[in-house]
Amino acid sequence: MSPVEGLSVTHRRYVPHAHAHYGGGLVDGAFSLGLFGDVATELCVRTDGDEGLFAGYASVAFLAPVRAGDVVEATAMLTRVGTRSRDVEFEARVVCRSAPERGPSAADVLDPPLVVTRATGTVVVPQSGESASTVAPSE
Repeated sequence: MSPVEGLSVTHRRYVPHAHAHYGGGLVDGAFSLGLFGDVATELCVRTDGDEGLFAGYASVAFLAPVRAGDVVEATAMLTRVGTRSRDVEFEARVVCRSAPERGPSAADVLDPPLVVTRATGTVVVPQSGESASTVAPSE
């Protein structure tokens, strides 16, 4: 497959209670960023046949908390295709949230999902004949 603007990849992941880092079962923002790295990797594999390298974020906004027991969906969408660089928009949404007030294993599906993190960033992929480890993070 070749890189086409608008292509997107989505992953879902349960947030285990072991990831709670703050009171109230809150999870740190790095959790969403880790998911963004995973979806960016799959996006690069699908478009360029290589895992690529993450060059950096242009913006990150933490909009709502992620909590232990959540099911989080992370999406990466390709927004610009350069020679070796790719701009990507990311969004993480809570699609299910635990409801401990109803019992230790109770949970709800959120409709609509709760947007918790948005970001934009750039990944780089090698040109044919290069390996990702030799790619510099500039065009």
